[in-house]
Amino acid sequence: MTPNQMMLLLPRFMGRKKGRHPHIEELEIIDAGAEGKAIGKYNEKVVFVPYVVPGDIVDVQVIKKRKSYLEGRVTKIHKKSEKRVEPVCSHFGICGGCKWQNLGYDDQLMYKQKQVTDHLTRIGKIDLPEIQPIVGSPETEYYRNKLEFTFAHSRWVTEEEIANNDEIEERRGVGFHIPGRFDKILDVDRCFLQADPSNAIRLAVKEVAFENDLSFYNVREHEGLLRNLIIRTTNLGELMVLMSFGADQEDNIQLVMEHLKSKFPEITSLMYVVNTKQNDTIYDLDVQLFHGKDHIVEEMEGLKFKIGPKSFFQTNSTQALKLYEITRKLANIQEEQVVYDLYTGTGTIANFVAKYAKHVVGIESVPEAIEDAKLNSENNGIENTSFYAGDMKDIFTEGFINENGKPDIIITDPPRAGMHTNVVEVMLELEAPRIVYVSCNASTQARDLQLLDPKYKVSHVQPVDMFPHTHHVENVVVLTLRS
Repeated sequence: MTPNQMMLLLPRFMGRKKGRHPHIEELEIIDAGAEGKAIGKYNEKVVFVPYVVPGDIVDVQVIKKRKSYLEGRVTKIHKKSEKRVEPVCSHFGICGGCKWQNLGYDDQLMYKQKQVTDHLTRIGKIDLPEIQPIVGSPETEYYRNKLEFTFAHSRWVTEEEIANNDEIEERRGVGFHIPGRFDKILDVDRCFLQADPSNAIRLAVKEVAFENDLSFYNVREHEGLLRNLIIRTTNLGELMVLMSFGADQEDNIQLVMEHLKSKFPEITSLMYVVNTKQNDTIYDLDVQLFHGKDHIVEEMEGLKFKIGPKSFFQTNSTQALKLYEITRKLANIQEEQVVYDLYTGTGTIANFVAKYAKHVVGIESVPEAIEDAKLNSENNGIENTSFYAGDMKDIFTEGFINENGKPDIIITDPPRAGMHTNVVEVMLELEAPRIVYVSCNASTQARDLQLLDPKYKVSHVQPVDMFPHTHHVENVVVLTLRS
């Protein structure tokens, strides 16, 4: 893709207010920043620019001004950085994912390492040991085991199509959200994140929809049949496909599902859900089994984990195994010790470490996930785990501690928002000698580490890359109780 093509592909909404903001000429990009954007400096202000890499020299149209920073879009590339590589995906520059695809992978790892260091020092403001080198992913393409696609009655029309005066014959599309636009979907031809038959399944649904003139969802009017498509795979070769329909049209639903069943016999779990709500979540809805099993199975170190349509499971299976191995090693569990696994999900970490501990207690707010966690223990013959569903601030009572034992080790793996302050307070009260904090967001992790700092010191930091071509990075921190 040429620089001029890339400029055309940048979303049109980014160019609003052009006349009201400055145009910066020959801005040097000096660093990688938050949310996959890169950084330049102009008149003592930081300038955030997407789809460029450190070392580029570019002209930038400012589109947003704030007191301490600016945001802009590239209008011309004067000099390409030596760090720049050719993106493999034709949708690069429009799609909101894989924003670092034009940056070499070694450099991606370097900037992720720097990101972890910056967050922990700048936000956490605590004493840190030497941060260990990041663990890279052996695969940088087709590494995801789960993708979700969205249908739209009116897809995003690119600047390139407009510039070429293309006649837009079909406006329906299925793919990913355009950044900053809840109502616009980029129609995806080929995605490099999930292995075949992921692309073929998505295109097959679109094909049968076009042939039968099925409606795509209109998020503004809250109407339309085809709404979402979720595809999940495992390293055992199992394949789950979940269709979400925005209307209860029995004949058309049967048509789509029968088409998928006959065209893709390799699907082991074919399901659907009817969602007429004004949000995409399916956690409060009944999922219908159309064909096969109501779950798929993933395997790690001989342990098999049941994954249902609502289950959370790390989306990079290969790196998830590395992450859990690192977590278990750093926990340094002894056979007489009690381990608490907070935000346990389907009990993956809890079951993964159970054979090294006296007892493992998993706690999670989603009841369905806890039921899967119990089944995962049962199916693997693990008898020293207990799982509880509920709010942690309500669960941690004196009776609970007496029943399950005071934890010697706490493993916590919260969502991106980090831990609730109530959970941190409970952890401070429990005074477990060792905490292993697994995080997908180093900034909220840093905030939590600062809250734990009065009683705990950080003794080990290990970043792990789960998501190549993105700015996201997992980080494992070990905390030990101060004497």
